Amino acid sequence: MNLDPMSRTSCSVGVLGSATGWYMRDLQRAAEELNTQLHRNIDIVPLTFDSLSVRSLKNLEVRSASARGDAAAMDVRFLDALLVRTMPLGSLEQVIFRMNALHVATETGTRVLNTPRCLEICIDKWLTIQKARSEGILTPRTICCQSRDEALHAWNVLGEDCIVKPIFGGEGRGIVRIKDYDMAWRVFSTLEQLRSVIYVQEFVSNDGSDLRLLVLGESLYCVRRDAGGSWKANVSLGGTATRIEPTFEQADIAYRAAKIVDGWMVGVDVIEASDGGNVLIEVNAVPGWRATAAAVGIDIAKHMLELATR
Repeated sequence: MNLDPMSRTSCSVGVLGSATGWYMRDLQRAAEELNTQLHRNIDIVPLTFDSLSVRSLKNLEVRSASARGDAAAMDVRFLDALLVRTMPLGSLEQVIFRMNALHVATETGTRVLNTPRCLEICIDKWLTIQKARSEGILTPRTICCQSRDEALHAWNVLGEDCIVKPIFGGEGRGIVRIKDYDMAWRVFSTLEQLRSVIYVQEFVSNDGSDLRLLVLGESLYCVRRDAGGSWKANVSLGGTATRIEPTFEQADIAYRAAKIVDGWMVGVDVIEASDGGNVLIEVNAVPGWRATAAAVGIDIAKHMLELATR
């Protein structure tokens, strides 16, 4: 019997994400090139979160309709892998059900990447920070609360120069830096009225850049992101990415963080503090790779599919 992983010439990879977005197109492009180069038949199947259903007949089935307009929803057990590339907004019930459906898919044999537990941890920035901190990784001092008065106290305790961000969110959106009491009062009052959890984190002094360390299996790709003077270095907000070689400590943080969240492919964000420390800011379980791939000169989409279809 031939047990060579690359001998699996026919594979179906489901992708829960935007059917027309850049990342879906890049995966489809990578699959076509691998099919030509290696004489394989990797089929990228765009799927939709809002059509997820769980059936309990003789066996549990997790089904989803294809975003390319196929007539019937498919049982995800027939996929070789299911890549999660987004978690769309929805009601509390919808979000919980979707995560539960991914757990069921895993329990019934579908290879979900990243795992549902990894997604749950990383979507919650506070939980990610707490888990990393409990394992000895340096993180910013962070306080979560639900009232304006508690948040104002946290702002004061953390030096009256803090970052406030949504617990669930990404790409640097919705993050504000607060150095003024009146602004703090207004922001925290608004968040309290919205019944939001208020995430208050000390501002880590640095040179205005950060590191994105992309862990993919055993591989590590690292770029420095710089916004040209802004403290928000996200490429999605106009920052630039340049390839660098991480230090041993930075690479160690990335691999340890990936292990803590049970990540197959994660983006680990680290700030080089002015005092010389490497501070973990967050871990992203649905990381983009467009800027990183361009900066490091690696076809990351191909690498993903090679690993996902083994």
